[in-house]
Amino acid sequence: MAECSPELVAELAPTGRLRAAINFGNPLLTAKDPATGRPRGIALDLVAELGRRLGVPVDIVGYDAPGKLADAVTAGVWDVGLIGAEPQRAQHIAFTAAYLEIEATYLVPAGSPLHTIADVDRAGVRIALLARSAYDLYLARNVKHAQLIGEKSFDAVFNRFVADKLDAIAGLRAQLVDDAAKLPGSRLLDGRFTAVQQAIGTPKERTAGARYLSGFVEDVKATGLMARIIENNGVRGVSVAAAA
Repeated sequence: MAECSPELVAELAPTGRLRAAINFGNPLLTAKDPATGRPRGIALDLVAELGRRLGVPVDIVGYDAPGKLADAVTAGVWDVGLIGAEPQRAQHIAFTAAYLEIEATYLVPAGSPLHTIADVDRAGVRIALLARSAYDLYLARNVKHAQLIGEKSFDAVFNRFVADKLDAIAGLRAQLVDDAAKLPGSRLLDGRFTAVQQAIGTPKERTAGARYLSGFVEDVKATGLMARIIENNGVRGVSVAAAA
């Protein structure tokens, strides 16, 4: 990788500290240490490595939903953000290629006539999902007939699905496995409607920083570091993204 010049460090960490925005609403990428209660996980390990290479301390800027993280880019409160790369977010955020992928599919209730991913996009089908998540943005572009019903949290999505007898929940496969355990007879559909591309973003005007981050992501994938971070955190349902 290219050396970190003082100019590059000043662009990526203008306060002298790397302010890293993390979505704590994604349990695959973040967690709390059961012993200390401190945050840990794939996202934390990745920004710690980035801070080490830049030679600056890391401050975590936490959010409970990806949409809030994306909105805050124009407020100047974070320098890098770990979030799903989606075209709707690219107006203000320069994204790297994905560092990992998370499979997204549907959960349907017992007795559902929906059996394939394609079955779900039908008139009259109502899909519960986390509003402004990466897969919500994807489905908003691609679903032609079904109705998307967004909620602000995973719990609210599940409760709405049950209370209103909706037809499907769209979500990350690993999260839906937990939901399925609470719904006897429910099942996850085979395959996926998308794989969320988890990337690192920075404010779009930081062009040199964006180039460095792209190289950083390709390096951690190529050297096996990304795979080791996933393994060390014991996370299932995610995979290292292909080289850009």
